[in-house]
Amino acid sequence: MKPITEIGAAVVGTGFIGVVHVEALRRLGVQVHGVVGSSHERAAARSRELGLPHAYESFEAMLDDPRVDVVHITTPNHLHHPQAEAALNAGKHVVCEKPLATTPSESYELLQAAEASKLVHATNFNLRFYPLCQHLHGLIREGGLGTVRLLSGHYLQDWLLLESDWNWRVDPTLGGELRAVADIGSHWMDLTAFLTGKRIESVNADLATFIPSRAQRTVATDDAATILLRYGGGARGAVTISQVSAGRKNSLQFEIDGSESSASWDSERPDEMWLGHRGRPSELLQRDPALMNEEGRRATSLPGGHVEGFADTFKNLYAAVYHAVAEGKPGGGYPTFADGHEQMLVNEAVRYSSTARTWVDVKR
Repeated sequence: MKPITEIGAAVVGTGFIGVVHVEALRRLGVQVHGVVGSSHERAAARSRELGLPHAYESFEAMLDDPRVDVVHITTPNHLHHPQAEAALNAGKHVVCEKPLATTPSESYELLQAAEASKLVHATNFNLRFYPLCQHLHGLIREGGLGTVRLLSGHYLQDWLLLESDWNWRVDPTLGGELRAVADIGSHWMDLTAFLTGKRIESVNADLATFIPSRAQRTVATDDAATILLRYGGGARGAVTISQVSAGRKNSLQFEIDGSESSASWDSERPDEMWLGHRGRPSELLQRDPALMNEEGRRATSLPGGHVEGFADTFKNLYAAVYHAVAEGKPGGGYPTFADGHEQMLVNEAVRYSSTARTWVDVKR
């Protein structure tokens, strides 16, 4: 098996998330040979500013570099499909940010191409890799909550609160027809489906655009959403998604209620999980390898009391992905393009539901 330290990578996109990818790879010992930006000049300036690896002249120049085994795609959503497809065609393993594409037909094409290539392919649903979320996944699988009945929660941010706030995600030609749902709601829905082992079967969604004009440009993408969900096995869910909630910087919360116990977690306090009981005192579980199951321990790098947060989830995800790359074939334990396509199907059902104002089944 090839050592991880001998695997070469490149990161496409030099924004916030692209930098997080680079830093996580460096922590694992992966050789990041370069980055690609929207232009060589901008990428070179960003590289100097942040101490990133050198900037490639172009995306094509990066693909031509034989040292690059894995391509990480962190560009605006409309570029995911063509860039991931080109990377696969060049024989590169691919890690792609979510959403995997802007339409289910595009994500299906990528899934088909990835599976045919026999290369490693991953969708960057990194939030699965908080240690306590990994612990809860194992706990639910083993029946620790009993039968899952109800899921509730939210994902709230405030970075698009003002009429003057603008980002490429607001433009449907760059980000797709869904914005808040695709950008952050997809994380909540993927995470709860992963934790419970149950797919979302149908949705009833209400999307809202509270600010119809930003920076003198018309806006049609969603600022917020409230969604009712039906999961396989009969569980029911409800989630609120917003990018216009003042004071909320990155607040993902969920509660999962089972027939025997409940679990609640907040991404802004990632080292704590509340476990609720009826006939005995409820618990506050601290992230501590000595107190967690095997799944939780695998995702834990530090002793209890030393907080592991957002950046650590990327490292944990890539540890699984690069283990598969080292073995030279797709493996398990990480979200693939199949998971990315699954969430695209859910997102499409959300969009149709809001337009039709009714329940819509997820069409697979």
